[in-house]
Amino acid sequence: MTHSGLEQLVGGRRLSPVQRRIVHYLAEHLDEAIFLSSVELAERAGVSQPSVTRFAMVLGFAGYPELRQALRPLVLGDRAGERSLIHSAIDDEIRNLTSVRERLATTPLKELGEALAASEPLPVLGLRVSGGLATTFAYYARRIHPDVRLFTHGGSELLDGLHAVRRAGAGWLLAVVLPRYPAEAVQALEYARRTGLRTAVICDRPDFPADVVLDAPVGARLVFDSHAAPLALAMALVEAMADAAPLRTQARLEEFERMTEETGTFLPGEPA
Repeated sequence: MTHSGLEQLVGGRRLSPVQRRIVHYLAEHLDEAIFLSSVELAERAGVSQPSVTRFAMVLGFAGYPELRQALRPLVLGDRAGERSLIHSAIDDEIRNLTSVRERLATTPLKELGEALAASEPLPVLGLRVSGGLATTFAYYARRIHPDVRLFTHGGSELLDGLHAVRRAGAGWLLAVVLPRYPAEAVQALEYARRTGLRTAVICDRPDFPADVVLDAPVGARLVFDSHAAPLALAMALVEAMADAAPLRTQARLEEFERMTEETGTFLPGEPA
């Protein structure tokens, strides 16, 4: 297979020795490189992850995901290749979910569920792309917990909010931190620990700095990451919280059902 398209992307630019290593790896392994994350490409090319990002920017892309998307037609070409890519991405998510299931026996879900259920209030943090999963977790956690406080915006108000929940009696902070990792989220976790809050994180990195890390891989084959495995892990954590306080859970769920019936919140039965 020719890699003339890769040569056109490089376009005669004067590259550093590190960037040339990346080009050499791409030229030899383009078929598999188009499915790699920036971290995986860096490891295989023998460079650092920031070097991969800088390389993409030197070629005129906003970041590595955009470069990877530009490289894929060089290998896949037609719509059949596009369908193959989608199928591969879904296969990856199936493997990610299987990985989470296999590790459940060693994941501290029960203990963390008990700790979060006992934390009143319970702050939940998720910035940028992590805000969606944090919002979903908080929505369901509020059905079974009396005081869940969601933080999806950074800045000084976030630190004010963390200070306030600690003064109100919170013992734990749950954060969702998925790639790309916002610097503000890391800073907020550091600040939370200084106030005396213990920290739990749903992340794709088992070494993320927190008291408890629930790690689940993200899908990285498409232009933007997909989060099926972290979502499944978050819902399992809500279940563990519910199990930790069964009487409160039952009372709150029954109260919610009565309220929704009285207010007509949901359509009765199946929608037409």
